[in-house]
Amino acid sequence: MVPPPVTRGLLRAVFGLPGPVKRLIAGAPVRLDGQRLDLDAQLLLRMTRLEGGHLAAPTVEEARRGLRRGQSYLDRVPARPVRTRDVDAGGVPARLYTPKGLPAGSPLLVFYHGGGWVIGGLDTHDTVCRYLAVHADVRVLSVAYRLAPEHRYPAATEDAVAAYEWAVANAGTLDADPAAVAVGGDSAGGNLAAVVGLLAERRPDFALLFYPAADLTVRRRSRELFADGFYLTDDDMTWFRDHYCPDEERRADPAASPLLAEDLSGFPATYLVTAGFDPLRDEGEAFARRLAEAGVPVAARRQDDLVHGFVNMWPLGGRFREALSEAAGALRTGLRAGPPKRQG
Repeated sequence: MVPPPVTRGLLRAVFGLPGPVKRLIAGAPVRLDGQRLDLDAQLLLRMTRLEGGHLAAPTVEEARRGLRRGQSYLDRVPARPVRTRDVDAGGVPARLYTPKGLPAGSPLLVFYHGGGWVIGGLDTHDTVCRYLAVHADVRVLSVAYRLAPEHRYPAATEDAVAAYEWAVANAGTLDADPAAVAVGGDSAGGNLAAVVGLLAERRPDFALLFYPAADLTVRRRSRELFADGFYLTDDDMTWFRDHYCPDEERRADPAASPLLAEDLSGFPATYLVTAGFDPLRDEGEAFARRLAEAGVPVAARRQDDLVHGFVNMWPLGGRFREALSEAAGALRTGLRAGPPKRQG
């Protein structure tokens, strides 16, 4: 019932407090699996519990409203202006982000938002796309793929591939370099980016994967360790999976669970980052290991003091922003200092 501007002001005030005061509010340090939770992450979790603390909800629309409301509290944008415009990416709605002063012929990131394939959208990940555009010095095409349960698997994967292939074919009209097109996304969006890396006829030049959902068939140890209390819960993931892919037999499809693909050898060079206190940690890291075993250049990074969803939390500063900044640097380097660019 509190208006978003009031909540935003409260968040800024609390996170601006001295460390000892924040510790009093957050409680005793949390240590689990040899990791210590970042103070600001713990503080945010404490405040999130005041609003219920779960991404899933009794109805899909309630869950969508909850995520939109939560993101409205984190509306900070980078200082460098970013121009946006709506784009029809081969029949899939999308939004193009272009930082001020970025010359034509820049690299392009095709980005897929998180939200369990059920919630989330262009607006919930607007600040993330702006940050990546500015700090990686790239254009970003954010894709509004169809959501479940209105459009179940494989609708999202079809949209993800279609938007990427349209972006490659039309890079020139976006003032982007057709030989430097990356895919990226967080959580469910990381899953879709991985699927594009597997299925696209013209493979991406780089993949930026934030804590991707990689396997819908197995509950690994991290699902047990961090089942509740760390933003994304085990129950949330079950709720998302059941809405997205209710057909149990299809969950083993590589287009649903890219970790189960037989051959990963053609996958693009990758920066894959997980969060230490995240139910999806172990499956993301298993995917990184499989990429390395297949000979794919992969930088696997665990931000061991953070939680799922940290990319959306960067406006709070601290470790959230540090982690996203590191990923932006990896994207910038991967697209500009990687293997020789293919032509055409």
